[in-house]
Amino acid sequence: MATQSAPATAHGEFRRNLGWTDGLAMGLSIPVGGFALIGYSIGILGAWTAMLLWGVTCVIALLQNFIFAELAAMFPDKPGGIALYAHEGWRRYFSPVGALAAVGYWAGWSFGLSVYGLIIGQLLADQFFPHAKWTFFDGTQHIGLAVILGALAVVAVWALNVFGVRPAVRSNKIIGIVVCITIAVLIVGPFVTGHWHHRLTWGLGQPHQAWGGWKLAIVYMYVMCWTSYGTEIAATFSPEYRDQKRDSTRALASGALLTLAFLVLGPLSTTGAVGTKEIVANPVGFFIPVFSSIIGPAAGVVTIILCGALFLNMTAATADAGRALYGISRDGMIVKQLFKLNRHGMPGRAMTIDLVVNVCLVLFVANTLGILFASNLGYMIAVVFALSGFLLLRRDRPAWPRPIRRGPAWTGVAWLLLAFNVVLIVVGALNPSIAGYGGTTDQIIGVAILAASILMFLFRRLVQDRVPLQLREATPAVPGDAGLVAVPAYADGHAPVVALEVPEG
Repeated sequence: MATQSAPATAHGEFRRNLGWTDGLAMGLSIPVGGFALIGYSIGILGAWTAMLLWGVTCVIALLQNFIFAELAAMFPDKPGGIALYAHEGWRRYFSPVGALAAVGYWAGWSFGLSVYGLIIGQLLADQFFPHAKWTFFDGTQHIGLAVILGALAVVAVWALNVFGVRPAVRSNKIIGIVVCITIAVLIVGPFVTGHWHHRLTWGLGQPHQAWGGWKLAIVYMYVMCWTSYGTEIAATFSPEYRDQKRDSTRALASGALLTLAFLVLGPLSTTGAVGTKEIVANPVGFFIPVFSSIIGPAAGVVTIILCGALFLNMTAATADAGRALYGISRDGMIVKQLFKLNRHGMPGRAMTIDLVVNVCLVLFVANTLGILFASNLGYMIAVVFALSGFLLLRRDRPAWPRPIRRGPAWTGVAWLLLAFNVVLIVVGALNPSIAGYGGTTDQIIGVAILAASILMFLFRRLVQDRVPLQLREATPAVPGDAGLVAVPAYADGHAPVVALEVPEG
């Protein structure tokens, strides 16, 4: 990931020194991280079904990214990604929506650190320390070496980011190139070497499946969207692009297309090489026999490359989640102390919160799919509010400058995408047992995150900013519209707060 963020300005803002290739490099974490997770879907759904569902969710993500590019160009100074666009669209009608979307979005990205950290820990422990079977009980989980290594991975990615972005940029460029070459070998190699055989199966339409298998498909697409939609991360860095109009569109589109290619072709090539049984037995490590069938025994090398791919995803998650907290604090939705960049030009406080939360998840939850479920609810709600925010902004602010303007047909596309995601949330969030993930605890965590967002919103407005609670806020027709009052800057003078734009009186 080439998140080559510049140092902050005097007011704590990012400078514009990124190109669209930096955004693509950052979004590269999504296809490589998703490729490392395709085994879970192949084992449950069959390769043909996995290809179909990954393809559908990736195409949806591509369409959404075209919409998010328009929103990013509308608000060129807003770090924090799609949740901030949701806030702009909804605050005229119900301002707490911004807090819901923003904290849900943050959780969707931040919790990815613990998910990928746990997988890295398991891969390293199984490959290099197979006899280390010791554990200790921390009160909720039996902690072994894999969990400890997962926690250390979370700490390492925090250190790479919080003390400056350049070490992370250099390492991620190298990792990204190596991983992409490896994935290309895994996709093309079985066909070139003759190790590919028709072993793909179709996992829907079985007599025991509800709705003829469609219910299972919807639940799994709900899970897949946590990965497929992730290329919208390029919008988070929109305030840092040199040519925002060109770079936003190119970064968002190229990342989505690469993800589509990797996640559709991956099940096809790898399942043909080793078969579904091998993948079911080892849904992450099955890449080792695939790679070995192409170039010979290389288990240790493949394990390190897989861990590098996942580490790349963790770096992107840290960068995005940290900026999300920074951005929502900037817009007055959570505590103001997070609206600050450290001396290295990074949102250090926000990233440290991510560190603490994810180390706790690794040590006290240690359930990859359960963590994914807890975070996915908030993330999907943020996507829904962003799409509906696009529709509201089209209606309420027709005169607002749109350097990137999609045609009238995109209003209908947005409605279709909105309906699709609402169905996924309703069916997916209420039926986690169908896919074998999540439980009561994870549902409580997911709902608690959303409830906490409202409490933080109230605390910020009533206690810290000391302004009357406005559930509906006046919004300008064009940038810089008069007749709106701003909340005063912080008392320490560090960073002026963006206007909350409540009506006078």
